[in-house]
Amino acid sequence: MNLQATSNKIKDHNSIPDSILEDILSHNADFDTLKGGFTRDISMEDAIRKSKALIEALPYIQSFKDKIVVIKFGGSAMSNIKTFHGILQDVVFMKTVGMRPIVVHGGGPYISKEMNKRGKKPLFVNGYRVTDKETLEIAIEVLVNQIGKLIVDKINEAGADAVCVWHKKKSPLKAGKYVFKEHGKSGELDLGYVGEISRIESEMLNNLCEGGKIPVVPPIAEGANEENFNINADNVASFIARSLKVEKLVFVSNTHGILTDPSDPDSFASTLHEEEVDKLIERNVIKGGMLPKAQACITALTAGVKKAHIIDGKIPHSLLLEIFTDKGIGTQIIV
Repeated sequence: MNLQATSNKIKDHNSIPDSILEDILSHNADFDTLKGGFTRDISMEDAIRKSKALIEALPYIQSFKDKIVVIKFGGSAMSNIKTFHGILQDVVFMKTVGMRPIVVHGGGPYISKEMNKRGKKPLFVNGYRVTDKETLEIAIEVLVNQIGKLIVDKINEAGADAVCVWHKKKSPLKAGKYVFKEHGKSGELDLGYVGEISRIESEMLNNLCEGGKIPVVPPIAEGANEENFNINADNVASFIARSLKVEKLVFVSNTHGILTDPSDPDSFASTLHEEEVDKLIERNVIKGGMLPKAQACITALTAGVKKAHIIDGKIPHSLLLEIFTDKGIGTQIIV
């Protein structure tokens, strides 16, 4: 597939609906101002503090050179310009200092919004979107042609070279139909074009990274007979991470990692072992959108991924703080 041509075409927002652009770009912030970075009018104390931060980052920059890091973020991370731009700016920074980032994105809220516009009511079963043919077409339009294009566009504007890997119904993600069996009940539920990822074209993703590009991966997979499937983006990120044996898998969330007591904001856990995660799941403490992320981290770690983290995208430059500082940020899961 001509991925280079795809990235070169994405230079305007004409095909991206106002609903997405308004959500991301219309908040009380000036994109050009943010893009400009720090002002030159800083004090000596600020300059010294910045230099110390760079020195602290040096060993991490050296250790992560030429290493692949998978970053997954969803619709919640695109809720305003500061969060969205900050994440992409961090990704470009990572690429610039020699890392090889791969971006996996979701966009469920935007799919639901577009379905509602067309008179279709979103339906979920155990967290999976029931996906008929029309819903699949909406998902592809939103995830690939709108969100994916916007991400590629903004990364390119920031000076890096991003490529959307889904092109003309072809994807490096391969999947079969997902069969849902409800716990405690016999029989199966047909969720439509919901897929279970089976393999990826590792060589393609490796070649893009080695060629200096940032792969942008929407959660749409290619099946048999030219079918396409909607895939859970957390599962996609985990599958890519373990298939490529990446250095780090990072989930950018809208919460500050994992709380061991949801009623106590001070119960934030900086590190959790697999057994602790399992207990929190059993107690229904880890649930909702955090559940697939925690499970995806464990699956990736047991398959050889070195580190897995869940961080808060609302914290400015949380990716850089996690990767390039001694203390880090968010919750690290270990096995």
